[in-house]
Amino acid sequence: MALVNADHEFIFIYVGKNGRISDGGIIEYTEFYKRLTSGLLNIFNVMETKNNLNFVFLGDEAFALSKHFLRPFPRQNLNYERQIFNYRLSRARNVSENTFGLLNSRFRILNTCINMAPEKVQCIVLAICALHNCLSKWSSTYVTPSTYDRDNATMTNAIQGDWRQEANNFEILQALRPRKVEADAVRNRSNYMAYFNNDGRLPWQDEMLKRGVV
Repeated sequence: MALVNADHEFIFIYVGKNGRISDGGIIEYTEFYKRLTSGLLNIFNVMETKNNLNFVFLGDEAFALSKHFLRPFPRQNLNYERQIFNYRLSRARNVSENTFGLLNSRFRILNTCINMAPEKVQCIVLAICALHNCLSKWSSTYVTPSTYDRDNATMTNAIQGDWRQEANNFEILQALRPRKVEADAVRNRSNYMAYFNNDGRLPWQDEMLKRGVV
């Protein structure tokens, strides 16, 4: 379990939990989640954000919607505004997918069964993530302009990054069991949906929907 920033760097890593636990459930064991839900993470308040939108982390369908955590709308019966929201969320989450993809393609040990004690495997994974951050900052060959996914000149098509030619396919995340969602979490997602469809709209997002991106 990891958090990634906009520069494709790991800012939080959690390893070592039993694989039988759902991917969405793993987050509940982390210190990050405990601090997030208890209000001790020291994140920005709405007065410090653009348009007074709640500060959020992004995830996919495997994670639960909450006050500070956005996930996509279900794919069934999506109206236009919700499709725009899902596209914008997917576009932002692509940073995380690219980061994990590069890690998988560069450090091939992650593609095999590591026959070592679990405690040593944890150290290996943590070291790999630290090396990734260092190489991303200081190596001129680890990351190149073609490494990550990118938009074409007209912003109408995505060009796949080089890592996709090298990395194995990812496992589909296990979904979290349905749970009751708090009203402020639903309201927060609706506020972001309204922003993406009005003041925060992108010039090319309508064209991307026509092309069936979402």
